[in-house]
Amino acid sequence: MECWKVVWHHDFDDSPVVIYNEIGEDGYERRKVEEFRDGRLAWADAHRTAGGAPLGEIPVGPIEDVRSQAEFSASVITRDRFEAMWKKATS
Repeated sequence: MECWKVVWHHDFDDSPVVIYNEIGEDGYERRKVEEFRDGRLAWADAHRTAGGAPLGEIPVGPIEDVRSQAEFSASVITRDRFEAMWKKATS
């Protein structure tokens, strides 16, 4: 299992600017938190979703593929950091 923080560089008000992902060994998202420019948080897991943050339907691929796209800055983060964002979004 791996956790990512992906910053999406764009000017859209209705799309997240930061995405926190928990990625399973099979490459599929297990949980996700989306942070919007206005501070709003959306989230999803296998059973629930709030704020319109669906889990991806296909494997995400390696983080290097995300990093190679100019509109994204991606890094691996600790499980503790992901859990803190998850708790903030779901409480």
